[in-house]
Amino acid sequence: MAATTQAAGTVITARDLVKRYGDLTALAGASFEVARGEIFGILGPNGAGKTTLVEILEGLTRPSAGTATILGLEVTEQPVEVKRRIGVQLQASSYHQYLTLREILELFGSFYPRRADPLELLRRVHLEDRANARMRTLSGGMRQRFSIVAALVNEPEVVFFDEPTAGLDPDARRDLWAIVREVRASGATVVLTTHYMEEAETLCDRVAFLHRGRISALDTPQGLIRGLNAAYRVTCTTSAPLEAAAVAAIPGATRVVQEHAADGYVLRLRAAAAPPVVAALTAMVERAGVTMLDLAVEPATLEDVFIAVTGSEWDG
Repeated sequence: MAATTQAAGTVITARDLVKRYGDLTALAGASFEVARGEIFGILGPNGAGKTTLVEILEGLTRPSAGTATILGLEVTEQPVEVKRRIGVQLQASSYHQYLTLREILELFGSFYPRRADPLELLRRVHLEDRANARMRTLSGGMRQRFSIVAALVNEPEVVFFDEPTAGLDPDARRDLWAIVREVRASGATVVLTTHYMEEAETLCDRVAFLHRGRISALDTPQGLIRGLNAAYRVTCTTSAPLEAAAVAAIPGATRVVQEHAADGYVLRLRAAAAPPVVAALTAMVERAGVTMLDLAVEPATLEDVFIAVTGSEWDG
């Protein structure tokens, strides 16, 4: 079957993807496009359909309805050709424990007509000195780095990263972020699933929130955050409590909560625009004759978008 027509600059197109398992609908009509050279994030709570969606794009699962194309290839009709041109890093990968890193990459590379040099791949993740080490000798962080280059043996044009930094400490996570950026800089398009909101906000050019099998929000991270009605968190600690009803009456203030803490009374609220709300709050503190012990203003994050989209707290 001939390759299908892709819009210029588009490498992935999903149209009304549906996947049913008996009475369970895991995917209920997801549609989106991914542009060449971007890092595209897929986020959502457990059970939202992320794994099903990505497995359809990778050619591992057939959709019940809808179509998906990658690099102009119909995934369900041309799965072999698609798999030759994509790379897949899984959250949990199993490698032969008694082969060296170089041998594993040579083995994987032998499956493809186009392959990268194993030593060059290991250099990209700072594992060249472990080329002759066996998998069973590697630390968890080293295994994660290796799982990324194992997905690059065929010099893929599109790379899928599934929770690439799961279980890593903050320093190791940031090292992996740099590697993901290098993969994109090499010319590949990246599709990233993650439970870390900071990771998506830092790495992704655009983010799709999947909820109950549908794309419920899709934009740049900052575009999604700007779309919130309450774009700022304001936290104020005072020596005595303020009148909660008066605070809630401040124009632009929402979700007002006041608690008694060890160091005073902590007032938390959301604000559509921070300066006028903070000015009104400061004036209220002065009129009440109490002392403001601390004041913090923080912009909203993708976690706030998640809560707005799903109506629940993030469980990642």
